[in-house]
Amino acid sequence: MVRTAASVTDRLSLQLTLVLFLSVVVVTLFTALLTAPQRDEIGEFYLGNRTMSPLRNGLAMCGDYLSAATLLGSTGLVALTGYDGLLYLCGTAVAWMMVLLMIAEPLRNSGKFTLGDTLADRLPRRQRPVRLALSLCTLTITTLYLVAQLVGSVALLTQFTGEPSSATRTLCVVVIGTIVIVYAAIGGMPGATFIQVIKAVMLIVGVTVTAVMVLHRFDWNIDSLLGAAADNSGMGQRFLEPGLRYGGSTTSKLDFFSLQLAIVFGLAALPHVMMRLLAPKSVDVLRTSVVWATGLVSFVCLAAGVLGLGATAIVGRDTVAQTDRKGDAAVLMLAHELGGAVLTALLSCLAFVTLLAVAAGLMLAAASSVAHDLYGEVIRKGRAKETEELAVARLSAAVIGILSMLLALISWGVNTATLAFLAFAIAASAILPTLVYSLFWRRFTAQGALLSLCGGLLCSVLLVVFSPVVSSTSGSLYPDADFAWFPLQNPGIVSIPAGFLLGWLGSVLSRPEPKETYEDFEVRTLVGVD
Repeated sequence: MVRTAASVTDRLSLQLTLVLFLSVVVVTLFTALLTAPQRDEIGEFYLGNRTMSPLRNGLAMCGDYLSAATLLGSTGLVALTGYDGLLYLCGTAVAWMMVLLMIAEPLRNSGKFTLGDTLADRLPRRQRPVRLALSLCTLTITTLYLVAQLVGSVALLTQFTGEPSSATRTLCVVVIGTIVIVYAAIGGMPGATFIQVIKAVMLIVGVTVTAVMVLHRFDWNIDSLLGAAADNSGMGQRFLEPGLRYGGSTTSKLDFFSLQLAIVFGLAALPHVMMRLLAPKSVDVLRTSVVWATGLVSFVCLAAGVLGLGATAIVGRDTVAQTDRKGDAAVLMLAHELGGAVLTALLSCLAFVTLLAVAAGLMLAAASSVAHDLYGEVIRKGRAKETEELAVARLSAAVIGILSMLLALISWGVNTATLAFLAFAIAASAILPTLVYSLFWRRFTAQGALLSLCGGLLCSVLLVVFSPVVSSTSGSLYPDADFAWFPLQNPGIVSIPAGFLLGWLGSVLSRPEPKETYEDFEVRTLVGVD
């Protein structure tokens, strides 16, 4: 059972958190208004006219990817499961290697504003059905992730106030959602970039300071930290060995492998990450940006591992589990032990800002897909004026934000990690096969793209519906029902191969695209449009 505020922090830390959070929000909102596109140009709204430096863009990439789940959930997972939690963090860092080595450069060279532009150049004969299917996948992924962020904001508030009332939940979701709408609708890419950079810097500084305090407590001796964590885990040496969470059975091992597949392959296909890859003005800037992002994400994951071990060593695994069975409170409890109310408030504020930043990037990606792909190219068939498309983008951000708020209030109690991991699985199963085939397979056709996008989406959703996430266990959405014939909680191990198989099958069974189309596209992916 989750304990109330007094068991995690005190009233002073709550007050400090609110003051810090409001200060950051006021500053970033004001700056977002100042940096907002001053002209009615979609290039400035979508990509900020590609004027960002490598370091700034790398920080923004880092901010786009690292959510509050990294700071709270991953740290808690390490605190509760030891080695298995550290193994999970490895997947988070390794995911960037695929982006760096395979996707980033050809996508940036062939793209314009969205992935839909890349697919339209690759498959020009049936670009509108492909854009429509891609928009459906993009909206599904971003909405799931947005709802996870909004529900997570209430879960974070619970660490201070205990179980919130319905009025408190509604107020929290509406306030956070409204701020995010302003970031995305008014600030566009420049505004979203600013909040991402601020969030990334705060996150790096916050985890670094806390990790240094943990290591200083154990005289910078890693062996002492590991030994204390094992002693206070109640598990002894088992805490530092594989199998505590994912090794109990073959099913749990497969579930972990499926989850890692979704994380590693899903990152390269997340809409807001792909949009960020299109923003650099040159290939050199892109390469340096992705290297920065890879290094920063790896560093944060390493620090998160130290914080998780420190929480077990200093606070104790049983104390963390009794306070929050998911472990999300572990880093706040550690901060309270190390730095009292001040450090707790700093990390709590950081978690709220992280939620805001990730949600802003997601909403911008969703609004861009609706305005550019769905409205501009499918409905208006490329004849929409820039002012018209920009107005639709801003209206879409508001509509998507309101819809996400409603879904977050309805789905209160759903595990936020489940929503986020489902979004990763859909991205890896539907968008990634289409992207990889488009960039690297000459024989790929529009029919293969449609089958891959729609089939990967349906396969992922259906497998989750008929999994223990929805029924048959005490932690399910409907614990009293039992229709979970699929035993795994994450569908990636099945849905990702299915997406690639459907893309291949649709291509070999349909008429090939003109030879000249792929040759022109291949040249573009190698040398770019510049």
